[in-house]
Amino acid sequence: MFLVYNTFMPALEVKNLKKYFSNKNWWQLRKKPVVIKAVDDISFTIGKGEIVGLLGPNGAGKTTTTQMLLGTLTPSSGEIFYFGQKFNEHNKEVLKRTNFCSAYIGLPHRITVWENLAVYARLYEVKNIKERIEKFLKEFEVWPLRNKAINQLSAGQKTRVLLAKAFLNHPEILLLDEPTASLDPDIAVKVRKFLLEQQKEYKVAMLFTSHNMHEVQEICDRIIFLNKGKIIYQDTPTGLIRKLKKAKVKMVVIKAKDILERYLKAQKIKFYWRKRMIIFRIDEEIIPKALYQLSDRGVRYDEIEILRPTLEDFFLEVANK
Repeated sequence: MFLVYNTFMPALEVKNLKKYFSNKNWWQLRKKPVVIKAVDDISFTIGKGEIVGLLGPNGAGKTTTTQMLLGTLTPSSGEIFYFGQKFNEHNKEVLKRTNFCSAYIGLPHRITVWENLAVYARLYEVKNIKERIEKFLKEFEVWPLRNKAINQLSAGQKTRVLLAKAFLNHPEILLLDEPTASLDPDIAVKVRKFLLEQQKEYKVAMLFTSHNMHEVQEICDRIIFLNKGKIIYQDTPTGLIRKLKKAKVKMVVIKAKDILERYLKAQKIKFYWRKRMIIFRIDEEIIPKALYQLSDRGVRYDEIEILRPTLEDFFLEVANK
């Protein structure tokens, strides 16, 4: 069955998705079931050509959500739509137009890189198999490894092969789980650039999970932040960062350290020392006033660095709460 794609229709729409687990054999132990709400009533959309980050601390529900979106885990309730069609009713057609990459999954390790990709290409009914495999093995710089068995590759090389697999079928939406994990920094930069090119040229939509906040901030149009199975924030990277008002100040103090410490304690500002450098967080808008007051009290410094909040700062603050 051919699915008609409406350009104004989201590539992915999730409605009231839930996944609950209960402890095994609770009835045999004569105990009440303990219900774990891994994913607790989440709803979101991803537009055509949009890259959306799925973030959250460990145990937030990211992996469970991804597994339900792939069809490897059945939701307790809720609905998933790809291209306007119910996933559970049109999963075969949908999966031909999607793909997945994770640095934490394996490929059959005794057969070669080329053989692995050829199998996946046939599963996705790719027509020009040889050309597509060659194109992406070269794109991710693993063409010389095409005749090597998977078990002869390093972790980074396997990740690049998985990335090649993810693009074989001209996917319209990609689910990416830590796609640059295990990659050298220079290769990771090339992968991010490639993803942005695919978004711009082919309008590929992506759901992107990563623990690299710099990476997420660089390529994601919007971020969904999960915690304990619930969506607690949905915003652009810039929008999330603006929720933090405090900047980090690093100052090398040469005079009146004790006065500086008393001032910060009076303002209830936490600080710590790194040799001669003091580090603390303070509201951006009062930094000029604070520096003037410190100077008036005799505090002297020869270096100062003011760092505006980043997405990593936001992640840490939310996770710590």
